[in-house]
Amino acid sequence: MQPFSGMERQFELIRELGFQEADLTDNHDGATLGVEYGFAASVSLDAHPQGIRRMAEAQGLTLTSVCAHANLLDPASPDRYQTSQIIKAIKLAHFLGIHQVITTEGEPKTKFGHRLSREQQLFSISEKLDAPVQWAQELGLELLIEPHGVLTDSVDGMEEILQRLGHDSTVGINLDTGNCWLGGSDPVAFVRRFGSRIRHVHWKDLGQEWETKRGKIFGCGMGTIPLGDGKIPVREVCAALLEIGFKGPTTLEVTGKEAVLESAIRLRQWS
Repeated sequence: MQPFSGMERQFELIRELGFQEADLTDNHDGATLGVEYGFAASVSLDAHPQGIRRMAEAQGLTLTSVCAHANLLDPASPDRYQTSQIIKAIKLAHFLGIHQVITTEGEPKTKFGHRLSREQQLFSISEKLDAPVQWAQELGLELLIEPHGVLTDSVDGMEEILQRLGHDSTVGINLDTGNCWLGGSDPVAFVRRFGSRIRHVHWKDLGQEWETKRGKIFGCGMGTIPLGDGKIPVREVCAALLEIGFKGPTTLEVTGKEAVLESAIRLRQWS
């Protein structure tokens, strides 16, 4: 929202734009210099929840999810965001009264990860998520898998992961319209295949310049254009979600004040 400012300022900006809900996105273990000196909008997974709660309540915001996007295809390492951090995110969400934690597998960054077969990828993902699923079930939260990687961006890959994890009432999907399309899939097909397993939506649209990157890039952070101005069938996704009776929270992953406000107007019209 505003570079080189802290989380408190980000919450203020969200409220100034007229929104009443927000997600906790960037987070980390322990402490960081950027947060300490006020130029990074990140939340410590080890923070006392009271401080985060007060920041949100001061702006009249309800927090709907904690992002715990991870690297599940590379070997476990203390410097990688994996099982331990996802569990911490689940615990933090619990103490904040947040019902959803969102994760994904990401892209491998090591030779080891790139050499995994599909079966090995599925094992790596399900093995690293097994304990977080148990924690989510214990604390009554939903652990949602987002299209943002080599397997989750495809309908078949997502289905295989869900089958391996089980726990249908605990494990669901956060549909990201931009990531899904960018990975080469159709977000409408996701809605029709998974129905009620979709429990949160990240909205973004991508322009013509992204067309040649489809199937080569797995996930992107933000859209820079209003919903409906790009290549993604956002309006059709809305219609498909209405058909299945979707009532979960949604998030605008759009940057730029004008694009955000126009996207909100259109989304309310289509929904």
